Amino acid sequence: MLVLLPEKKNLLRCRRCHLTIRADELGEGHCPECFETGGGKQYDFEEIAAIDRGKTRYRCEVCGIIVESN
Repeated sequence: MLVLLPEKKNLLRCRRCHLTIRADELGEGHCPECFETGGGKQYDFEEIAAIDRGKTRYRCEVCGIIVESN
């Protein structure tokens, strides 16, 4: 069975550790990776533009393979 994968959008990259995360996953607004490793709250992110490749992506629930189609 194939599952439609959502498009990547609203991605942010931490300017310190380079973690890439969706904006809606930030919760309190600071980088979770920097907080976990150093205890400091890092709020400096750069927005990453989503690349529209014109392809639809699916993942097989059985084997995990990702399939792209035009």
